[in-house]
Amino acid sequence: MAKKQYWLMKSDPEEYDFEDLKKDGETYWDGIRNYAARIHLRNMKKGDGVLFYHSNAKPPAVVGTATVTKEAYPDHTQFDKKNKHYDAKSSKDDPRWDMVDIQFDKEFKNQVSLNSIKETEELQNMALIKITRLSVSPVTSDEWKTIIKMGGKK
Repeated sequence: MAKKQYWLMKSDPEEYDFEDLKKDGETYWDGIRNYAARIHLRNMKKGDGVLFYHSNAKPPAVVGTATVTKEAYPDHTQFDKKNKHYDAKSSKDDPRWDMVDIQFDKEFKNQVSLNSIKETEELQNMALIKITRLSVSPVTSDEWKTIIKMGGKK
């Protein structure tokens, strides 16, 4: 059995926020159009942990956790000409983009802001800080534990 991995997934709260995931229970994570993030999606396994991060929020912060429930499969939005994530260069025979499904896990008692992450010594090497534009990034087991502790359980 593969070792559990951890990830951080960014979402713009105006598009889809943690309350939406809480209400829906489970969703697909579509619209990723970055090759590095695609690699991370393809490496996700069922049962992996996800830190749900509100980007473009005041303040940007990790607000809770989710769990991967379905491994990478073709993102249907790449084929829909009416969708903003449409990719004319992608075909159903050779899809370029993938998505995964995630399920609500826990809401944090305290949001873990980007500033507090930057100020925490144990989190100085997080991909979130080092590669700021990446919408899906790996998280180490120690980083996961630190952020879970900082967020507390609601």
